[in-house]
Amino acid sequence: MSTQSTSLNVGITKPFPCSYLEGQQETLVMLVEPETNAKTYYPTLLENGFRRSGDQVYRPHCETCQACQSLRVSVKNFTKSRSQKRLINKNKALTVKMAKKAGEQYFELYQRYINQIHSDGPMFPTSKAQYDDFINSQWNDAVFIEIYDQAKLIAVSITDQMTSPKGKMWSAFYCFYDPDYPANSLGKFAVLSQLKLAIEHNIDDLYLGYYIESCQKMNYKTQFNPHQRFIDGEWKNFNR
Repeated sequence: MSTQSTSLNVGITKPFPCSYLEGQQETLVMLVEPETNAKTYYPTLLENGFRRSGDQVYRPHCETCQACQSLRVSVKNFTKSRSQKRLINKNKALTVKMAKKAGEQYFELYQRYINQIHSDGPMFPTSKAQYDDFINSQWNDAVFIEIYDQAKLIAVSITDQMTSPKGKMWSAFYCFYDPDYPANSLGKFAVLSQLKLAIEHNIDDLYLGYYIESCQKMNYKTQFNPHQRFIDGEWKNFNR
């Protein structure tokens, strides 16, 4: 793979069961030696449909399926819908803070989230070692956006921050929250909180990871408009 006249070594995994589509197999393109190259080139890779997991940088590479589409929101152009305004008002008693380091209380919240919300996913059952490998990275610079109900931590959004020649960008790496707050729609509220803070920090784009149309758990991402999706090597505009 070549980026900015520099060649990067990548490898392709063997097929394994897809994490999102039942009965499907997936393969990934993986950046080789991310500890050496990722910090410099991740902004460009992100703009070309890649994501990270821990230290690893990858992009889906499935011969018979192109369902995974990277999705990003232009921060300055984002317009809140009526339902999003109602959600913000509903959660006005909650407090949003930013931290530079992961808190010791995160793992318990993460574990409850995985066990109750994603017990059918690849991260179940979770462990402290799995959690540490997943969220930590020796080359990545992240901030941690915390949501509190008074003194109780109820949600965390791990947000990667970087700069490219095109501007400043944030990537919503992962969000986990308290399963006991279903009425607060904490997943959606976390994205709205990221967008609000992104405006305050002069961020140009917020990347929300992959969107798959047939995966119901990902449908909320298209509610942040206008947005773009990376399809056939190009960013295409959407407003729905």
